[in-house]
Amino acid sequence: MKPQLITIPNGLKVLLVDTKSFPTLTTMLLVGAGSRYENKVNNGVAHFFEHMAFKGSTKYPDSFTIASTIEGLGGSFNAFTSKDHTGYWIKATNEHFPTVIDVISDMVLNPLLAEDEIEREKGVIAEEINMYEDTPSRKVAEIFEQLLYDGNPLGFDIAGSKETVKKFTRKTFTDYIANLYHPKNSVVVVAGGFDSKTDYKKIIEEKFKGWKNGKKKADFEVLKEKQSAPAILIQHKKTEQTHFALGFRAYATGDKRRHAAGLLSAVLGGGMSSRLFMEVRERRGLCYYISTGRETYVDVGNFVSHAGVTNNLDKTKEAIRVTLTEHKKIATGDLKKEEVFKAKELLKGRLLLSLEDSQNVSMFFGNRLLLEGETLSPEELVKKIDEVEMNEIVEVAKDLFKPEKLNLALIGPFQKGDITATDLAF
Repeated sequence: MKPQLITIPNGLKVLLVDTKSFPTLTTMLLVGAGSRYENKVNNGVAHFFEHMAFKGSTKYPDSFTIASTIEGLGGSFNAFTSKDHTGYWIKATNEHFPTVIDVISDMVLNPLLAEDEIEREKGVIAEEINMYEDTPSRKVAEIFEQLLYDGNPLGFDIAGSKETVKKFTRKTFTDYIANLYHPKNSVVVVAGGFDSKTDYKKIIEEKFKGWKNGKKKADFEVLKEKQSAPAILIQHKKTEQTHFALGFRAYATGDKRRHAAGLLSAVLGGGMSSRLFMEVRERRGLCYYISTGRETYVDVGNFVSHAGVTNNLDKTKEAIRVTLTEHKKIATGDLKKEEVFKAKELLKGRLLLSLEDSQNVSMFFGNRLLLEGETLSPEELVKKIDEVEMNEIVEVAKDLFKPEKLNLALIGPFQKGDITATDLAF
């Protein structure tokens, strides 16, 4: 699967990925805009603008017109905001591509940002924030990064707070857009079964030719990490289950060790046969869910295990202890060849299975080009995974799993001090 990379005259990069499959396409616009480009005053603006893009544009004046246009084609659409980028996508049959790209381009290039819509949407955003507060299995990931990156926008909640959001005006959005929404900070991806009669490049260039670049390159506050001892953040909440995120400071996006770290996470918590799932859930019955994953940014990263465990304090401590024990085992060389083989097959298999969906294809190629400046193919990534040696995984575990890099975020019916650094000793 080889993408065609094109750069149109205004600097916008375009990826065309013909999967030669069903005659359906995912068309996605990715922008290097997210909560890490915000400050304490406008925290939440990236996410809020993602909502406002669907509230009306010059050619499609309201949310009903946008929705009925896409759904009238039999298509589906949505968007997302992360800490370092935002994405807008529409999935439809390839015959409707001209309409799809017209909608996406007009939504983002010509949003109306009507004051009455902004005021209405403040209530919607507030309820979305409330929903996240009522979903501790999701919220714990946010407070984990708040603990790691406190004082830096990377530690902000993507949705902002109800206090910041309610103060936004039309100028809040226009200032933000002017700074970050421009061609050289964006990527358009079209992936799926192409129609050989359609000139995709010509259509995209026509729709985006009026998009002008900003006066300066957007930047963010680079994080300089310092940590000399384990850190704990407990958020008291009356819940039926305790949720924790236990992890370590790790590698940035471009670090060569990231593939070994990916395999390490698969061995620890990559599936129902992983070490943590077997030890914490199957053998001890201490949790319902437990898994391990990674988050990478251009300057920093983290390696974290999430679990939902019983509210009993002693059993929560036991779950934490067992989780750390499994980390330590690998750091001391307790790793088997068959575990590494299984982890490689797991990562490769999940990657290739995910690429059956054109939306995932768009994300795979688009994110790498936007955030890493490369267009690595699935075949090349599979090769990099296969090339990792067992000793490299152990060395990564030794490097990452150190007490001074350890952090615990927890949501449950406990108070500060109920779990201390002594409980995190390993």
